[in-house]
Amino acid sequence: MLARGETVIQWMEKLAPKHYAVPDDRIGLQIGSLRKEIRRVLVALDVTPAVVEEAGELGAELIIAHHAPLYRPLKHLQTDTPEGALMASLLRRDIAVYVAHTNLDSAEGGMNDWMAEALGIEGRAVLEEVHTDKLFKLAVFVPVDHQDAVRGALFNAGAGWIGNYSHCSFNIEGTGTFLPREGTDPYIGKQGKFEKAAEVRIETIVPDSARKAVVQAMLKAHPYEEVAYDLYPVDLKGRSFGLGRVGSLPQPESLDSFCERVKKALDVPFVRVVGDGSRQVRKVAVLGGSGSRYIRHAKFAGADVLVTGDIDYHTAHDADAMGLAIVDPGHNAEKIMKPKTARWLQEKLKAAGYDTEVLPSQANTEPFRLR
Repeated sequence: MLARGETVIQWMEKLAPKHYAVPDDRIGLQIGSLRKEIRRVLVALDVTPAVVEEAGELGAELIIAHHAPLYRPLKHLQTDTPEGALMASLLRRDIAVYVAHTNLDSAEGGMNDWMAEALGIEGRAVLEEVHTDKLFKLAVFVPVDHQDAVRGALFNAGAGWIGNYSHCSFNIEGTGTFLPREGTDPYIGKQGKFEKAAEVRIETIVPDSARKAVVQAMLKAHPYEEVAYDLYPVDLKGRSFGLGRVGSLPQPESLDSFCERVKKALDVPFVRVVGDGSRQVRKVAVLGGSGSRYIRHAKFAGADVLVTGDIDYHTAHDADAMGLAIVDPGHNAEKIMKPKTARWLQEKLKAAGYDTEVLPSQANTEPFRLR
């Protein structure tokens, strides 16, 4: 069974929810239609003519890209321009393009976590918050003999997290009363008879991102046909998601030694470096893509070095003056997302019973070369 395009993207948005993106980022479906069965998905960093040709040869009906082919507004779509020819080629081949950009950067287990993990950074925290999950308190009244089943359903759906503690709840035993009216099918008691039931009030925390799934799981596990529950917002800060990561290496090492680590981990032939190669670095900030705007965030977080791309001349001087080392592996270092995204999505689709194949692009979209 093949997954339809909408189904593929539903899974993709579990990895990288759209509301994790920075405002006005160009994400989502940009070209074509998802209303079709998908035999193959090609995961690419960029959408270039080489990538489109690769997708065509593979028979891929969908490209999931990190960088948007439609980033700057187009005033016209002329097929004798590079942009227009690219769009025409995609439309002619009926290949849809879906973009996951800063939402994939911000996602837990997404771009910046992949890069930080590859570099061996431990104890990671978000460098720049983009989204904070709102928290809700859920209180549900459950017959005593079903309390374990309902609690388990709540926790499995994403409820019960407080910091790094899971399965958190508070439980109070009490007596529930009700009178089943005509047309009801009560789990306890009979129609027309006032009933008292031994119940447990289960209270737990629910993040906004899991609210719908938690409520659905609760209703499915609960034996009552009419479930009594309360769900209300609480003035507490939930988990934060955002750009970049900051953490520590297992042991300090020289900046020059760290540069070799970066080249190997991110599969790049060279890096540009700001800072004395003999200086010791341990606390590391990493931000995939273009990070010139985030040198002060890295310094404020206590980082010794920032790993990011597209550092310009004046930003390099500013970083050097503030004592922040920089290792610039280039923007194309984000190609780490191709095999990682493809593997994650393939596993989810396969587990759901779909035969759709997800492949990482093999096309090299690095525009620079050394001479």
